[in-house]
Amino acid sequence: MNTLLMVLRAAADETRLRLLNLFARGEWTVSEVVRVLGQSQPRVSRHLKILTDSGLLERYREGSWVFHRLTMRGSGRRAATALLDLLSEDDPVVTRDLEQLDLIIAQRRRDAAEYFGRAAASWDEVRSLHLDEILVERAIMDTLTPSGIDDFLDIGTGTGRMVELYAPRVTHALGVDQSHEMLSLARANLERAGLTNAHVRQADAYQLPFESASFDGVCIHQVLHFLDHPSRAVTEAGRVLRAGGRLLVVDFAPHQYEHLRENHAHRRLGFSDDEVTAWVDAGGLKMDKTLKLTGGALTVGLWLAVKPQRRADVDNRAASAPS
Repeated sequence: MNTLLMVLRAAADETRLRLLNLFARGEWTVSEVVRVLGQSQPRVSRHLKILTDSGLLERYREGSWVFHRLTMRGSGRRAATALLDLLSEDDPVVTRDLEQLDLIIAQRRRDAAEYFGRAAASWDEVRSLHLDEILVERAIMDTLTPSGIDDFLDIGTGTGRMVELYAPRVTHALGVDQSHEMLSLARANLERAGLTNAHVRQADAYQLPFESASFDGVCIHQVLHFLDHPSRAVTEAGRVLRAGGRLLVVDFAPHQYEHLRENHAHRRLGFSDDEVTAWVDAGGLKMDKTLKLTGGALTVGLWLAVKPQRRADVDNRAASAPS
């Protein structure tokens, strides 16, 4: 009862209801919310703190920026959803807020398109060296099937494409990347796709800001060849996997295209099965499947690993199974 009363008190304010309505539509910075509401930053920050302390919102930092969003799970999420169901979108205040929000979304998309335009030539050159991306994505979905995945994590998400692929098929999809520009592009893509269960945030592949055993499925797509220590990223991915969870690594098989180092910042020229298997083993995972996709100058490798079930879990399930 005390928790419910705290939530109701936090929401019992026009500005805070407006904020909840905005965050039901995405993740926003304080400055973006200030532009929508037309209120001072200190006042908006105070309201955001009340909503966050009550469990209705979550707050996280991305470099010098701070984002807020609706709490993803638990009583705070259920309470926010119930309250917003009672709020009419025909209300003139709500209508004005959403009009202002549309202007901010449009600016985000323009910024993302500008960045993509600068980087597209570089990406297109690399893509031209391997099998068509549509066929690669089809193989990815066939290998790391969404079945059994509630919480999906894409490490080094870039444009957010893997998140966009999996979000319609899982409960919650999250992408992480260190590049603020790439995260802006990913957010624009996910907003355009209308995926309310998909988010991105800034994080280091070597030190993910998540508790152990937080995800059922993890993907590292075309990331390891940029890293100085790819084995550490695989180990960290294994740490955040739940027992029985699956990790899919997608990267290039060994090749001799030195210009990818010089022109595209590739640290490694592909990986062998033995190398990836050794990293998987060191991370406490078990290699389940390997696949090679040919059809271009570069061969794309897919390596699927599984985190073994703990012996106690297996024994408990066996004991509870019907005889």
